[in-house]
This record gives sequence, C-alpha cells and structure tokens, in this order.
Amino acid sequence: MITKSTRRAVVLGAALVAGTLAFGAVAQAQSTLRVVQHGNLTILDPVWTTAYVTRNHGYLIYDTLFAADEKFAIKPQMVDKHEVSADKLTWTFTLRDGLEWHDGQPVKAEDCTASLNRWSKRDPMGQKLFDFVKELKVINDKTFQIVLKEPYGLVLDSLGKPSSNTPFMMPKRIAETDAFQQIKEYVGSGPFIYQTAQSKPGERHVYLKNPKYKPRSEPASGLAGGKVVKVDRVELIEMPDTQTQANALLAGEIDIVEAPPHDLLPVLTKDKSIVLDDWNPLGHVFVIRFNHVVKPFDNPKVRLAALHAINQEDYLKATIGDAKYYKVCGAAFICGTPNGTEKGGEILIKSNFEKSRELLKEAGYDGTPIVLMQSTTLPVLTNTAPVTKALLEQGGFKVDMQSMDWQTVVTRRTKKDPADKGGWNVFHTYSVSADALNPISNSYFVAADGKQWFGWPVDAEMEKLRDAYARETDPVKQKDLAEKVQLRALETGQFGWIGQWYGPGARRSNVTGWLKAPIPVFWNIEKTGK
Repeated sequence: MITKSTRRAVVLGAALVAGTLAFGAVAQAQSTLRVVQHGNLTILDPVWTTAYVTRNHGYLIYDTLFAADEKFAIKPQMVDKHEVSADKLTWTFTLRDGLEWHDGQPVKAEDCTASLNRWSKRDPMGQKLFDFVKELKVINDKTFQIVLKEPYGLVLDSLGKPSSNTPFMMPKRIAETDAFQQIKEYVGSGPFIYQTAQSKPGERHVYLKNPKYKPRSEPASGLAGGKVVKVDRVELIEMPDTQTQANALLAGEIDIVEAPPHDLLPVLTKDKSIVLDDWNPLGHVFVIRFNHVVKPFDNPKVRLAALHAINQEDYLKATIGDAKYYKVCGAAFICGTPNGTEKGGEILIKSNFEKSRELLKEAGYDGTPIVLMQSTTLPVLTNTAPVTKALLEQGGFKVDMQSMDWQTVVTRRTKKDPADKGGWNVFHTYSVSADALNPISNSYFVAADGKQWFGWPVDAEMEKLRDAYARETDPVKQKDLAEKVQLRALETGQFGWIGQWYGPGARRSNVTGWLKAPIPVFWNIEKTGK
C-alpha cells in the first residue's frame, strides 16, 4: 500500500520531474498521445496470451468483425451485413468495402476464416462456438459463412467478444501461425499501425495513425461505431513505478495513466490539470484460482475449505481501500447485470474458519504448506496474496507465500508440476467484468479437459450446464442456467470470485474524448494545447 509519506513524495516529485524523463526527440509532437498502461507490454500476439496489455495493443492495430457498444449490444464493425438461414444453421457475413491491411493488401474473407480458426484454438468462447461449427466456408473475397451443426445462441456474442482473447482479424499468412506459437509480424487493418523499428520493448511501443483506415459512419460507442483517430501518434510508455507515473502525469510528461493506484487518486484530483475518467463503468472482479491437478487442491473438500475461509471485504479493503470504488457481491456474473445472481455466493462474503478446519480434517489435509504465488508488480494484485495467507491460515492451512513479478506468475501458472517442483497451488488474478457476464465468456468456468484456463478443472456436469446455456436463446432460461452454473462452481470449489472493484483512469485536462468501454481505446481521443 502507498502511504501518506509516499503521497508527499509524489507531490514533491512532480515538482522535480518536469523535463527529466527522456522519451526521445520524436515523442514531443503535439499530436502524440503518451499513455502508461497497467503493466509492461512484452507479448504482441493477442491470441497467444490473455494479458490485457496485449489485448490493448490488439485494439490499436487490429479490427474485429463485430464489437460491443457502450450498452454491450453487439454491432457490426468490419462486417457490412449478415444474415441467418431460416433453420438458424447458416450464418452469412459480408465484409465492408475498402478494408485494407497495413501492407496495402485488401482484407479478404479467407483472412477472416483463418483468423477465426486460430482464435478458436485458444479462447474459451471461441472453443465453445467451434464445438457447434460444422464448416467455415469462403463464398467469395468479401463473403464467408459459418455453418453450424445445430443452432447456437451466442454466435454474434462470440464474434463481438470485447476482451481477451478478442477475435482480432489478421492476414491469412499470419493467422495460419500455430495458435500455440507467437506471431512474428504485426500487420492489422485497424486504426493505428505498429512501428516495430521505433518501438523499444521495456521503454515504449509506437503506433502511427493509419491514413487509409475507413471508420464506420456511426458515432463511436464503446468498442463499436466509427473509430475516428484524432492524434497522429500513440506511444505506450513502459513505466512500472506508480509514483513515477503520477509524477510524470502531473508534470505533463505523459497524457494518460490507465490505472493509477487508488491511494494516489486524492493527490491527482487536487491538481486542476488532471481529470479522473471512469472509462470502464462496469469495473473488474478479483479471482482466486486453485490448481486442480496437484495436491491438496485436487480434493474438492480442500478447495471448499479455502472458499469458506475467505471473505470479500478483507480483499477489497486491502487492495482498493475506499469503499466508493468497490462492491461486495456474491454474483459470479456481476451484480446488476442480466445473469447476476447472488444465490449461494454468501460462502464468499463471510469467513467461516470452523467450517474450513472441519473440511480440511475430513479431507485428510496433512499440513503440507500450499504455495501461494504473489504478484508484486501489478499494484492492484499485490495485497491480495497476503490477505489470502492470513485467512487460509486461520482456516487451518499452512501457506508458503512466494513473491515474484507478474510475468513470472504468468509463466509459472502454466506448469502442472507439484508445487515443490516449480509448480503452484493458488494465485490471484482479475478480469474486466465484461469478460464475466455469462458462463461461456467467463473462462474460469471452463471445465472441459484440454480447454480449461490455468488450474485445469475437469467437471462433466459443469460442461453439460455450459452447453445448455450456449444453446439457449431465452434470457429467462439463460439466467436460470447461469445460476445453476454458479451453484455448481461453488459446490465443487472450482474457483472464487472475491469482489468487484472500479478504478478510474487519469488524464491531462487537455486530453478529451476517452470512450466508456471495458477496454481503454485511443481512437476518438483529442489532444489540444499542452
């Protein structure tokens, strides 16, 4: 946590920082938008990783077939028109005129089918859609079809999925890269062009306005509508230290900080040159994830013991602090949304240490310390692990909390080895709430062998319920199925959702037009003066 002395350091630092951060001579153009993301951008393939910084990079250079507007309605983006056959099995899509890759080649239907194929290998929502796909068929250069085995209720929701892994379109030669290998060319058709030669990983990534991009005619709304670019250049500045971020923003060295720490918001709001912008009104949700394939969390009673020990508010107070930026909520699919139900979620609200110890005894837990991975470089996650350690120890666990940077967590979470051989037992992450709105888009519910997210739960009953949700089109029946999915996850201790939170971005007052969306996007943004 950042202390009062740190806040004072920010204020003093701001007075000293002007002119001291060397971003290079090219970066000083007035139409250059300088942005600090919530983490460093190290991977440039938005299909290979779910990292949000990589997703943000994707929205700069790629485009999507469909997109979610401000109210999460799915609208055409690269698609001009689409139609569905009477039996609801054949979906025909026609691309807009004039779409062009950054290398000057026209966007073709074969590029889109190749891109969808690759995306479907990695994304849980794409995997589920393709379970129902019989054939992807190119009709001509501008038209392709998705032919289904049986009607599927989430075709457009899948193609317009807003967050990781977003179904970005890429040229066929790039999209044919093995989905488990990273691409090596970064050519899209989106509103900005990535500048490999000018980018220096670890320092900055550079994007120039795409002069040939043809925005849709509709007004920009969320991720949909016209992507009108109003700056010449965007630079994603790598600046991991949050105090330095705040100093640089106050000094006018950068224009936007995507996710300033909550402790620094009072300092930033005192400066008239800074505006806090609630760009993601639906917020985020914290998650605790167990490793189902190694002891002791291969035992559902041990997972349930952990869930009984935790309580949401301890996490939210320790990480977010100010109650106006968080919400205690028992709904896995987000309170206040169509599928949001808190039934059964009380287990996550109030600790029951006696029940936790009782379950551990029934499970035969032998007291071997569990390895809890703590990320120290994503500020919003740093304090989650110490809370877990304290709560689980009160619930009867022995906990070995191991601190590491987020990239190490991301690498180590892929290992299925026992915890004492380089693996892990439990870690924390978070999602944008837009990713968690239903049992198909919420990847933590996937329990199909070989398709799960890290932690690897397998549960045939869960997959049966998710399939039923995917087939259903009646919203009332969908909500009933979503509730059954939530109760099943709590019954098996699949994972825990441990509180919703909100965090504004911070921008200089001469920067306007930041759209409200679950993703920070940089079209529509205008920068005037200094």
